[in-house]
Amino acid sequence: MVVASGVATVGTTLLDSSPAAADTFTDPGFVAETVATVPAYTLVGLTFAPDGRMFVWQKNGVVRIIKNGVLLPTPFIDLSDHVNTFDDRGFWGLALDPDYATNGRFYTTHMEDPSIEAPGGPQNTLFPNLKIDGYTTTPPISTPGPVMHQGVMIEWTDTNPSNNTFEGTSREVVRIWFNTRNHQFGEIVFNPTARRGDPDWRVAYIDVGDGGSGESRIVEIRSNPQRLDTMVGKVLRIIPDLKEHAGSSTVSENGRYRIPNDNPFVKTPGARKEIWAYGLRNPHRLAFTTDPANPKNNRLVASICGLNTWEMISIIHKGANYGFPLREGNEAVTLDNGTIALPADDRIPVMIDATQTAGMVAPVYPVVIWGHDMRGGDCAGSGYLYSGSVAALRGKFLYNDLTTGRIWYSEYSDMLAADDGNPKTMANMHEVKILWNDPHDTPDAGKQIYDTMFPIVRKTFLQRGSKSENMNGRGRVSGEHRADVRLTVDQAGEMYVYSKSDGMIRRIIAATPTM
Repeated sequence: MVVASGVATVGTTLLDSSPAAADTFTDPGFVAETVATVPAYTLVGLTFAPDGRMFVWQKNGVVRIIKNGVLLPTPFIDLSDHVNTFDDRGFWGLALDPDYATNGRFYTTHMEDPSIEAPGGPQNTLFPNLKIDGYTTTPPISTPGPVMHQGVMIEWTDTNPSNNTFEGTSREVVRIWFNTRNHQFGEIVFNPTARRGDPDWRVAYIDVGDGGSGESRIVEIRSNPQRLDTMVGKVLRIIPDLKEHAGSSTVSENGRYRIPNDNPFVKTPGARKEIWAYGLRNPHRLAFTTDPANPKNNRLVASICGLNTWEMISIIHKGANYGFPLREGNEAVTLDNGTIALPADDRIPVMIDATQTAGMVAPVYPVVIWGHDMRGGDCAGSGYLYSGSVAALRGKFLYNDLTTGRIWYSEYSDMLAADDGNPKTMANMHEVKILWNDPHDTPDAGKQIYDTMFPIVRKTFLQRGSKSENMNGRGRVSGEHRADVRLTVDQAGEMYVYSKSDGMIRRIIAATPTM
């Protein structure tokens, strides 16, 4: 197998919120270097342990560790005999407990198909040091309408947090029914500024897709993202550890986690008390942003995959309704899933269940949107506020489209200003251009400027020995290939660009002027 390396030099151009011809923009770009590789078609998630190790996971439930830039040969955990991976399903989330270095705990989310998979939770056939005695499944939380698959959140406790292969116990936290194969149990994040004794210490925020219900033509499930008696199409806020915040929370119905008393709907009859925000289609990734001058002044930001018209970056507020399936981007959604201008009275009912409502509410709109065309894409990847060692990038929120591999940034101050309740207000998007020095070509022949990571990922995909012409998956805009690019950050705020199709992990290390 050929391992690709190289340096990507990135410049920027200004991009309007409704994609149009770009004007030259002179902000600094960045330089990225390859820091690690994994087998192609496997990399869907990446996080960092306090000691610098990278935890990388595959859609099929295999979690591996990269230590000092080397991918260790033995999986850390392996759920490949238990996870359903067809279409949008699979193993999607892994988050280390904020006290992981002491307690060895972490949390995962994955999808199961109860009709074909044996019940009983994770098996230890593929990682024998998992103790399965005492693991019990939880009753799945119901979702209105026909259901197909279950999303599961598990708490793992490693006997030694420095282990490179897991040994310890696991405990199921919650299990939820989903209507279709799409938009499933997603990412888990913890507030990085919370400290022991704070109300948010070890409190988990979890994005839960709508299970495809919001775009369904089946009337009884289309409103599920709006209904407060359902868990789908929501951001949840729970306390996984039953011993944490006992005096300011209540125990869940299944007895496996706690619900904070200050969640927005704990006093709303008929509503799920776990809900933090609702009216979401597929909040693909979550991230906290922190104001360096005031660490308590942070925001929860979601990268949201849209339906037919817009991809979105939204700031998530306590109790807010994000409109889907009645809104997408800054437009209204029709019953045939198209979009039209907003009505003069831009309010929607607060739905408790299929028949009960509790007044009207104005939807909360995104602060960034991009369209479904080649200047944009069709699947929001991830986004983070840069706070690393490159001074020129601080204060910039970088984000990307997963399928086309385009990367942009917006000034974080512009995003906060756009979070003003006016659906027309959007932060400016600055498009990243990429100068790729291909190590397999001569210096002059290998130097190319690209508008997207897509051709770089495809080159590396082929250079690593693939016999296939097309990369994995397809998108409406990207066609028969998908770059499958995402961003992430480590504990120091350094940012990484990683791509599933070629298995490359690249770190931003320096700024450079626009070419």
